[in-house]
Amino acid sequence: MENEKLQEQTESMADYEAHFDDANPWNVVARYQEEGTNLHVKVEGIVNGGVIAMVEGLRGFIPASRLSLSYIEDLETYLLKEIDVRVIEANQAEGRLILSAREILREQKKAEDAKKLASVQVGSVVKGPVESLQSYGAFVRLENGLSGLVHISQLSDKFVKHPSDIVSVGDVVKTVVLSVDTDRKRISLSMRGIKQH
Repeated sequence: MENEKLQEQTESMADYEAHFDDANPWNVVARYQEEGTNLHVKVEGIVNGGVIAMVEGLRGFIPASRLSLSYIEDLETYLLKEIDVRVIEANQAEGRLILSAREILREQKKAEDAKKLASVQVGSVVKGPVESLQSYGAFVRLENGLSGLVHISQLSDKFVKHPSDIVSVGDVVKTVVLSVDTDRKRISLSMRGIKQH
């Protein structure tokens, strides 16, 4: 009889400890980190080098470099803004909880770019400004925000020594899509045989 009571107490104590572990916010955020869980948080403060958001009652720090894919001029624009983040470091001993939005933003951008790339049709005529010139060709910014390369051999029906002999940065040109390589994320364009004006 005493053994049964002791066993019941032991089981209930183990259950209690497991419940206590689940209730510890550090264990919860550590699980979020392990599972790569996306968390929707509200930026509640601005500090030197980043912003503060609360997760499970814990103060989380989001470094400025992990808030966006590009440089942020003014962190104040993020105050009270709701964003999605992931836990990238949860250290209970040091009381450090580091969050990041950058990985989620990268995944979203990659998916958007893949969708845009898939929508580009081989043989279609597209127009855009020349972004840059290289010795091997000219990069053209397309309407959907992607860039394509007009190889030097595709700039003109005539021999071209350097792309600057045909186009300049900023020139708006018409091109035809020769190929789309979704694996390498490349669009090949041609200006040959297309009237530019």
